[in-house]
Amino acid sequence: MQRRGDKFMNVTKRYFRLWGVLTGYSFMTALASRLSAIIFLIGKALRFFFFIVFLLALFTQTQTLANYTVLQAMFFFLTFNIIDTTAQLFFREVYRFRHMVVSGDFDLILTKPASPLFRALAGGADPLDLVMLIPYIGSLVYVGSMLHIGNVGNITLYVILVVNALVIATGFHILVLSLAIMTTEIDHSVMIYRDLTSMGRIPVDIYREPLRSIITFAVPVGIMMTYPAKAIMGLLSLRLAVPAIVAGCTFLFVSLRVWRFALLQYSSASS
Repeated sequence: MQRRGDKFMNVTKRYFRLWGVLTGYSFMTALASRLSAIIFLIGKALRFFFFIVFLLALFTQTQTLANYTVLQAMFFFLTFNIIDTTAQLFFREVYRFRHMVVSGDFDLILTKPASPLFRALAGGADPLDLVMLIPYIGSLVYVGSMLHIGNVGNITLYVILVVNALVIATGFHILVLSLAIMTTEIDHSVMIYRDLTSMGRIPVDIYREPLRSIITFAVPVGIMMTYPAKAIMGLLSLRLAVPAIVAGCTFLFVSLRVWRFALLQYSSASS
């Protein structure tokens, strides 16, 4: 048992070092053009600003949105931004995976001792997304203080469900990679994923049935984006939180099985 534990720690350290090296290369590439980086950050900031303006304008016509106040709606939106940006931060390499497949570079990755899934999924973090996380987290803490959120149990459950949301996001990105191997198409599947998750910018309670159930359970956007914020507000019971965590782990397991199947279907670009 001790030997297995030591082996696991050594493998974890090796992959962490590999991720650090790849992230360093990614940072240098992203910051090579300062003008492009500045424009990207301005675009992200404007999108964030305009949606906040949209929420404020919406609440000038109504006092609540699906029984949520404007501050609560902002907390949902900020939680969505943190989860979405963190996923992009770690999985930005997915957006470049198609080139690996069609160019034959993925053949080289398959010959390496490291996991090809790790290389395709987390081949380098994006520094620009890391920059955007700072104001998002600061805004979340500020809005949370205005909502007088201080229950330790609810905060703990919130953190757990955010981690669960990232597990589901990992599963989604693995499915996108699997489709890229089987169809050499990735751009449309990524955009479909982003369009689906964008429905979680506001609480999914606003949608009517059966759409609400579909995007909560069939496509677990509600579990990803809405459940964490509801938990910290004391609006989500453990009776719903536990199945949500089980659903997240199950979704990741299924996506890994699909990835293994996709690898069996892979045909080398040079064959």
